Amino acid sequence: MKITMLQFITLDGVSQGPGSRTEDTSDGFISGGWLVPYLDEVFIQRASEWLDLADGLLLGRRTYEAFARDWPQITDPDDPFTERMNSLPKYVVSNTLATGSWRPTTVLRGDAAQAIREFTERPGRELQVHGSARLGNTLLSAGLIDTLHLAVAPVVIGSGRRLLTHPSSATGLRLVRHEATPQGLLLLEYRTTGAARTADYQGVTVSSLG
Repeated sequence: MKITMLQFITLDGVSQGPGSRTEDTSDGFISGGWLVPYLDEVFIQRASEWLDLADGLLLGRRTYEAFARDWPQITDPDDPFTERMNSLPKYVVSNTLATGSWRPTTVLRGDAAQAIREFTERPGRELQVHGSARLGNTLLSAGLIDTLHLAVAPVVIGSGRRLLTHPSSATGLRLVRHEATPQGLLLLEYRTTGAARTADYQGVTVSSLG
């Protein structure tokens, strides 16, 4: 099974509270809801296609508790995500959460990387990390993320938790798909390629650009 990470971020890298002003106000954050003005049909379709690939959701405790609070309250039968988000198996990585109320939920205790490494050996399609930036950072540094989907909003927030701030190892990525939506979201799909490559600039030659 592959591990895929999906993240909404601002142009300055903030990933906190994309969906509403009250989604995540921790640390005094008051600028939530920055993704919503840029939602359009193209983004909804792509996000639905991503979710179609999921055999389960992988979440950190903070994101899990926010999702468990909000998703069961969405009852619109025309919402393209509700049924799948509520019915997919949820795996929450936490050493403090005793049980999960958003069923079906399994609490994974102990070392996060070790717990998720076991999933990579199972058959299946994707286990998707939604939000949960700190968990995503841990798994990316451990070499456990296969694919990274980013939806970059054309806005600079200037405060809030940022994505990929403290990786413990430099990771290389390969861009495999990119698309701009009518409302200006930049949708990027990356595959991880192992350790990041480095080189010293020696001038531009035809061979160096091949």
